[in-house]
Amino acid sequence: MSSEAQIRNYILENYLFTDDPSALDSADSFLDQGILDSTGILEVIYFLEDEFKIKVEDTEMIPENLDSVNNIITFIEKKRP
Repeated sequence: MSSEAQIRNYILENYLFTDDPSALDSADSFLDQGILDSTGILEVIYFLEDEFKIKVEDTEMIPENLDSVNNIITFIEKKRP
C-alpha cells in the first residue's frame, strides 16, 4: 500500500468514520474542513512516527507539513533518507 493510501485510510477511518475514498480529497485542509483539531494533529503525528519511522520535531509541527494528505506526503519524502 502506498504512503498516500495509508495516510488517507487512517484519516478516513479515524476521523471521518468512513471507508469511502471520495469523502477526502488529498488536497483538503484538515483544519479548514474541520477534520482535525490540535489533538487530532498530535495523533496523526504519532501515527506518522510509528508507521513511517520518522521523527517529527516541534519546529516541524506546522500546517505546511501536516495540514493535508498532500502536505504529509511531501513532508515524509523530505524526512526519509
